[in-house]
Amino acid sequence: MNDTLNVLKQHRSIRRFSGQPVEQTLVQDIVRCGQHAASSSHIQACTVIQISDPHLRDKIAHLAGDQEYIRSAGAFLVFCADLHRAARIGSRENQTFVAGMTEHFIIATVDVSLFAQNCVTAAESMGLGTCYIGAVRNHPQEISDLLHLPEQVYPVFGLCIGYPDQNPDLKPRLPLSVVLKENSYDETRDEAEISQYDQQMAEYYRNRNASQKNSRWTREIAALVGREARPHMRGFLERRGMNTR
Repeated sequence: MNDTLNVLKQHRSIRRFSGQPVEQTLVQDIVRCGQHAASSSHIQACTVIQISDPHLRDKIAHLAGDQEYIRSAGAFLVFCADLHRAARIGSRENQTFVAGMTEHFIIATVDVSLFAQNCVTAAESMGLGTCYIGAVRNHPQEISDLLHLPEQVYPVFGLCIGYPDQNPDLKPRLPLSVVLKENSYDETRDEAEISQYDQQMAEYYRNRNASQKNSRWTREIAALVGREARPHMRGFLERRGMNTR
């Protein structure tokens, strides 16, 4: 076991921070680590916007479900999938940008995700805590306007980074046999394994030190996929010039 494996296996979402600012040199190092993530065709289709203006951060927090830790984190970043930069380069090279390609959209979104996860690992290796904020997609147009995002750019998620003021329990993950298959998608043992995992998660929900509840993982997931999820995103992406084809 090495330090990197320990950091990765100890990941937890931190939602209460000490209020201590994160030094700008650390933020820059964290983002540099993000830049060294894999990037499809080296397009590097990610732009990160650090929100240092407290009034702007408050507006974003309000639009993202009024999650207080957006305001209290030592640093808050918004990760954007960015095809605008590539489009400008194409124009400069006298190459017409072909907008609305599904593959380009996937490339940009995956690039951002890999970039951000590198940032999370880097931050946590420094003793900092992190929490992804998918709720920036609750009102993506308003947030895009606040950040002056051009066409072909959209906010994928935010990221709180800061010095933790809590020590939450480690959330159990699915059994490895459920997610790691060999040669084919073999579900033979999944039901039994997930049933055992349900019991483990039910105990976790009952005994965790915050937001205790009586539930199971399968119940939570069934509820999640049983309702619409941000149906406004399709129209928003089309308006961003990312209508897929």
